[in-house]
Amino acid sequence: MTTIPPAGLLLTPSLRDEHTVCVAVVGDLDYDSARRLLDEAERQLTLHPAARHLRLDCSRLVTCDSMGLAMLLAVRRVTGAAGVRLHLDGRAASLERILRVTGTLDHLTYPPAGTEDMSDDGQQDVPGGEHS
Repeated sequence: MTTIPPAGLLLTPSLRDEHTVCVAVVGDLDYDSARRLLDEAERQLTLHPAARHLRLDCSRLVTCDSMGLAMLLAVRRVTGAAGVRLHLDGRAASLERILRVTGTLDHLTYPPAGTEDMSDDGQQDVPGGEHS
């Protein structure tokens, strides 16, 4: 009997500094795997209570379906409630497109319009910039 392997999503957490947790997201963020991202984000915030930034490295994200988007929104709710800033780094064109088409790009990645948001290093976050 052959078993189907788990969904193709690999999450690799690392700590950049005491205030910044990074999670590399590799593979497919879809119906079968998306809940794992939320679980990992919650786990990292519990393990690192001093964190002020959660950076998801999406540079090797292959696909993101509607369930993947729903989990990104859930991660945003969890980080917001914890006072942690969510960053989606290395967004591929396909992820950028789904965020734009659904109107969630600003909610997930940018400060509200008309506000200035300073990162911990004193630099203003700029849409599309390194600190987005």
